[in-house]
Amino acid sequence: MRTLRSIFRRKLRAALTIFGITIGVLALVVMGSIAEKLSLLVDGGTDYYADKVIVSGSSGMAGFSVEPISTDLIAEIEAVDGVARAAGSIMMLLDAEPSAVSVGIPANINASDFREEGYESFESEVISGRALERDDRDVVVVGADLVSKLDARVGETIEVRGRDFEVIGILGKTLTAPDMAVQMSLADAQELLVADLPAAVAESVDPAALITSIAVYLDEGVDPDEMAEVIAFEVPDVTAMGPSGFEASVKEPLKIFNQIIYAVAIVSLMVGGLSVINTMTMSVAERTREIGVRKAIGATDGAIMRQFIAESAVIGLIGGLLGLGLGSLVAMGGNQAGAASATELFLVTPRLALGSVAFALVLGVLSGLYPAWHAARLNPVQALRYE
Repeated sequence: MRTLRSIFRRKLRAALTIFGITIGVLALVVMGSIAEKLSLLVDGGTDYYADKVIVSGSSGMAGFSVEPISTDLIAEIEAVDGVARAAGSIMMLLDAEPSAVSVGIPANINASDFREEGYESFESEVISGRALERDDRDVVVVGADLVSKLDARVGETIEVRGRDFEVIGILGKTLTAPDMAVQMSLADAQELLVADLPAAVAESVDPAALITSIAVYLDEGVDPDEMAEVIAFEVPDVTAMGPSGFEASVKEPLKIFNQIIYAVAIVSLMVGGLSVINTMTMSVAERTREIGVRKAIGATDGAIMRQFIAESAVIGLIGGLLGLGLGSLVAMGGNQAGAASATELFLVTPRLALGSVAFALVLGVLSGLYPAWHAARLNPVQALRYE
């Protein structure tokens, strides 16, 4: 309590100093929550790529493409030595003309030929209704982040690309790609894919022969990155990507982006630290005679330093907690505002919350070191004479 009384003896100055720390932590939490959400999405992609190769058209990026490829490639890829199973799938944007730029994974349609059963280790859970089955038609399973956007309820109908589909299941939240997917049968997705093609081309192709990517599952002990190179060499006009390719094209650039985000937020917080130094230095000057009295009656240099460091630490802690609270509210409000359009950009993780408060506390302590050291070095006789 004595520490709090000392801090708030100049209430306005203390409030402004704490406000400076609060704004810095607020920036760190808000910007950090964007980085945490993107990192989690990429980590999900890393898990997905860990044991397989993704083959797509020659213009594919990060292993995915809307460029149609032939289902004949499945048998051709399975003939490659070291391949255990190849499964065809379609991934395309949910909206033919997206209304806005999406940060993270855009809303998409996902369909599979079910050949991955028994090989795929990356799974999502249906929390309401049931999962898709091989012979289903005109039905969908909706990802967690698209429920509000599509107003999806099990047993009711939603419109996808101008067609009505019955919702038979809702996926549990994974914080990865499935949250933004509408899953449907491959036959339904093939019809939607062909509808996107120019009319002259659509009339000349068989929808059942088209997919956009192939997941390649490997024999035990086969390195997926080496197999990606083999497939790209042996199968013409395709892009094959393994774990290293995904990291190089997505994960490494994201690391740089995250570093920039955190750097900007930390600079904001450092500005708050300067205000702590200024406040504590002024506090020492105003309390010079008090320090002289304490030293005259036996207070050690260490006790004086601990007193002022404790005050600056409390300033940092209060600012950190307030910044965390405000930042969490901003993140929550942003996610609620974006829920209708499936653009939930923020994720305040325990790591981010604890790290933000801890950084503010450490910054408070460090900012108080020089003023505390200066207070401890005061000569008691001179301090008592200070006017």
